[in-house]
Amino acid sequence: MTTPISASETPAAEAPAVGSTAPRRSGGEARVIGVSGNVVTIETDAPLMKNEVALVHVGGEALKSEVLRIYGKTADMQVFEETGGVQVGDRVELTKELLPAALGPGLLGSVFDGLQNPLNVLAERDGFFLRRGSSAPALPGEDVWDFRPSVQVGDTVRGGDVLGTVPERNIAHKIMAPFDLTGTAEVLWVARGPQRADAPVVRVRTARGREREWTMQHSWPVRSPLPTKLLRQRHSERLFPSQVLTTTIRLIDTFFPIALGGTACIPGPFGAGKTVLQGLVSRYSAADIVVVVACGERAGEVVETLVDFAEMDDPRSDGKLMDRTVVICNTSSMPVAAREASIYMGITIGEYYRQMGLNVLLIADSTSRWAQAMRETSGRLEEIPGEEAFPAYLDSSIKGLYERAGVVRANDGVVGSLTMIGTVSPAGGNFEEPVTQSTLGAVKCFLGLSSARAYKRFYPAIDPLMSWSRYLDQLKPQLAATMDPTWTESVKETTELLHRGDAVHQMMQVTGEEGVTVDDYLDYQRATFVDMVFLQQDAFDPVDVTIPLERQKESFQLIRRLVTRDFQFTSNDEVRNYFTKLTGLFKNLNYSEWRSARYRELLAEIDALEAQAVSQK
Repeated sequence: MTTPISASETPAAEAPAVGSTAPRRSGGEARVIGVSGNVVTIETDAPLMKNEVALVHVGGEALKSEVLRIYGKTADMQVFEETGGVQVGDRVELTKELLPAALGPGLLGSVFDGLQNPLNVLAERDGFFLRRGSSAPALPGEDVWDFRPSVQVGDTVRGGDVLGTVPERNIAHKIMAPFDLTGTAEVLWVARGPQRADAPVVRVRTARGREREWTMQHSWPVRSPLPTKLLRQRHSERLFPSQVLTTTIRLIDTFFPIALGGTACIPGPFGAGKTVLQGLVSRYSAADIVVVVACGERAGEVVETLVDFAEMDDPRSDGKLMDRTVVICNTSSMPVAAREASIYMGITIGEYYRQMGLNVLLIADSTSRWAQAMRETSGRLEEIPGEEAFPAYLDSSIKGLYERAGVVRANDGVVGSLTMIGTVSPAGGNFEEPVTQSTLGAVKCFLGLSSARAYKRFYPAIDPLMSWSRYLDQLKPQLAATMDPTWTESVKETTELLHRGDAVHQMMQVTGEEGVTVDDYLDYQRATFVDMVFLQQDAFDPVDVTIPLERQKESFQLIRRLVTRDFQFTSNDEVRNYFTKLTGLFKNLNYSEWRSARYRELLAEIDALEAQAVSQK
């Protein structure tokens, strides 16, 4: 199988640039003067830099760390490993580089930890129990890729320009000029054909007259949005999200749509179906690449995801779902600081594929445990706590995270998107806690899971009465063109029907069916019918598990017709009998192949039942 080649600069006489892959140069040494959990305080005469990577040497092990706070000649660092055995006086090596993500072909199908160490390599080398301080290259240099250049000698390139492509699984992986390239560079030499990952594929002369060689992979600091420099140089352009991310889940696509390049959150209590819902969205949504960040999820659930993704057929290709997936795996049993870094690692990888003009879906599970990692580190730093002891900057950190999603037109004019869906695990399903509230202020789609619906086996357990999407109006032009001119208004009217039905249901809890009028009971049955046949979806049925937009449109229009008819029933029994029969027919319709003979037969039975009810007026 083929693997990495690099796309970054290797100047000989300069310190490596931000996005380069030059060999790491030592930035001096420091010594440990204090230890508090995973936070280590150091002292040095060498220059320090915030977010700089440092290595704490203890017992022959080098523990990767990151500088968080600097004051004079001392600094606080978070260590991405357990700090047992670290003592005052231990040597610390400063690297003068920011925490990087290795970017290049070979990422797809990989499973990394929060620092982008390939877990399969560590398991083969060290066994299934991760050894402290163990690391491995994310993209090994021995693999060979078939480089197909798109530039030639004499061309002028800028940062982010496409130099060529290599086939990576089911995509054409674009090899781009380093994103931090200042000004322009002239191409002096170009390779062609099979090349080692660590071999130069392009030689250029920069505007300053220096010759440099670029390979097919490069690194980028994970805490800096990848396209920032391009936007300043006006090479790339950030666009307004205007297209729907099709998930094939009726409740989401119709009632609470997510924009391609938008943001959404899925908060819910334990057992409400967050992981299953994520898996369905990952498998069936209209995304070219899926990045799954398990930033603190339980190990058992992560293993289940890995097994399922490796075995599931990809509905968008002939391969497996894992062929277009990157997994960042930092479970709740792994070091807390690496959990905090893992989500930035996943976003950086997602931004990289977005820059190629691909639609990337990033699933973060769960941001609550990422926030808990920040809370623990903040406590070790003795910072002034905010609500529930979370750091005071929790809100801005969450907003900064989701702001990295979006739609971008790259240098070559191709448009790519990064859609971010984060799950939140509030204790006891309390949506008023700080992480959930800060997330709601950052996203534009809220898919709240309900333990009550999950208990009744109403899946997906998204509560339609408390969920919302600000994209419904934003996407109105596309929905009007592809679905129906009055689509948005119809959805809002149906949502109002659900609220009226719930109000009647609450009344019936006190008075019983006999205590409500026929008109009120009719509203209740209409709302229940919509819930049973449209909002609920059977993930175990091969037909109902994924519904294309055209079928969703047809089903919703039929439902709208059925629930807006002016029936004149004379008793609650008549209403109940009618909607019981109608619900049974419609559920069988959902399980039938679209427009098959059985599907048409059931449509005819629904029409006949409707006509019979109308004739009784």
